[in-house]
Amino acid sequence: MEVGDVVITEGVGPLRHITRTASTETVVPPLNFDMVAPGVYRSGHPNERNFGFLKRLNLKSIIYLANDDYRENVVQWAHREGIRIFHHRVTMNKEPFTEMDEDEVASALTHILDERHLPVLIHCNKGKYRVGCVVGCIRRLQRWSHISLLEEYARFAGVKMSDEEFIERFDLSRVKLDPVHCPSWL
Repeated sequence: MEVGDVVITEGVGPLRHITRTASTETVVPPLNFDMVAPGVYRSGHPNERNFGFLKRLNLKSIIYLANDDYRENVVQWAHREGIRIFHHRVTMNKEPFTEMDEDEVASALTHILDERHLPVLIHCNKGKYRVGCVVGCIRRLQRWSHISLLEEYARFAGVKMSDEEFIERFDLSRVKLDPVHCPSWL
């Protein structure tokens, strides 16, 4: 029987034989990694240590939610792996002057909710606020209760009233879903 990089042959107690295979790759998920739904993952910004882990997800797409240009090392890795990158320039909600662009969030949701782009990784820098707002909107589309989606948001980001308000008032009709390519879990 194989378990990751370990091969276990049948036996009992101290007679059980364990050997290592040739692969010794350490698998490290990105900061704040979690599965949102089948084929949809969230995290903070990945780095080289995370590439082995991400490769195992067989990603087709990455959704990057930030104003910053995408890091060249991730762009090159994604290109080598045949992963498409969608960069949505989303600003964090900051009281009292800055709000996320609803059109940009709707566009990101349209990409995420198209099964042709799945599996997909959604990330921002820390995997907290911008990703939390987008995932909160997905939960609203899935008809989660308001309390449940806010509890999930808080697990990653704590309490941030401006984000909670954004999720609550985001106009879901802005999201253009393709009924032919909509994931079955939606």
